[in-house]
Amino acid sequence: MRRRPGLSARLKLTLSYAGFLAVAGALLLAVVWMFILRYVPDNSQGLLGTSPNRYLLVRTFAPAAALAMGFLLVFGLVGGWILAGRMLAPLDRITAAARLAGTGSLSHRVRMEGRRDEFRELADTFDTMLEQLESHVAEQQRFAANASHELRTPLAISQTLLDVARKDPTRDRGELIERLYAVNTRAIGLTEALLLLSRSDRGTFTRESVDLSLIAEEAAETLLPLAEQRGITLDVTGGAARAVGSAELLLRMVTNLVQNALVHNLPAGGTVTVYTEAHGGTSLLRVENTGRRLPPELVPTLTEPFQRGTERARTDEHAGVGLGLAIVHSVVRAHDGALELVSRPAGGLVVTVRLPGTP
Repeated sequence: MRRRPGLSARLKLTLSYAGFLAVAGALLLAVVWMFILRYVPDNSQGLLGTSPNRYLLVRTFAPAAALAMGFLLVFGLVGGWILAGRMLAPLDRITAAARLAGTGSLSHRVRMEGRRDEFRELADTFDTMLEQLESHVAEQQRFAANASHELRTPLAISQTLLDVARKDPTRDRGELIERLYAVNTRAIGLTEALLLLSRSDRGTFTRESVDLSLIAEEAAETLLPLAEQRGITLDVTGGAARAVGSAELLLRMVTNLVQNALVHNLPAGGTVTVYTEAHGGTSLLRVENTGRRLPPELVPTLTEPFQRGTERARTDEHAGVGLGLAIVHSVVRAHDGALELVSRPAGGLVVTVRLPGTP
């Protein structure tokens, strides 16, 4: 927004310093007049020789007072200009960093040295904001690149199938339709996952009281056929754990966690345990599964979009798109919660979600 030019902060501070100094000088002179000169005898004719009197003191004091006031005013302007410049120097560095950030350069930092004061606290806060922005932009760019790649793959497969069908009219149409249907289903699932991820990142949802134990039972009931197909024991234990949030998003979060635990449970015949409890104002949800051992350095990357950990035992019905734990992380963050992933020494993964509980 364009604004009319005005006085700079440095000039305002300079005028303030000079004005304050001039007022202080005038008050000092007034005090001298009130408490000294008024006790001196008044002799406006000056006929009593050289004895002190008000007339002589006023004639002597007035020019000196005017000179002193002029000196104080000049000294206040010069000194105020220098002091204001030194005081506002940190703001100049912060402004320069802000201008660089406005051009798209987020790697610049103020890095102001010295002891903490208001300006250095502002500079540190600004550096933290730039760091978070740089990380967020890098994450969004990486996500956009991965999403474009993932979306391009089913479209390329569909185009290839259609080209083959066009060049070979005798090809079985039933097989072609089935393959196109599977590819299209995967593309739709990926698009819906991207939309859900975007919605949870924005935090635009209605909040209500939700019981995580009931949501866990609903998710387990939905995925029970997959567990039976894989020969995996699926248990839901614990007590009520009420949190405030979106029931739809929290259901998707728990469903993704349980589905992820099932499809990574290799070899078949393992267990998946879902546990809920409320403790100390926090609602806890823990999903633990057996399976192959995960390298510790791989675990922190599992919540990144399109990051796939180990080999998966998938069926067409539950084909994943690489956004399961990314959506979980986004939902937990949108609900002001905490997500913890720990590799089990015996193999498998333990995922713990902590959400603020209801009063």
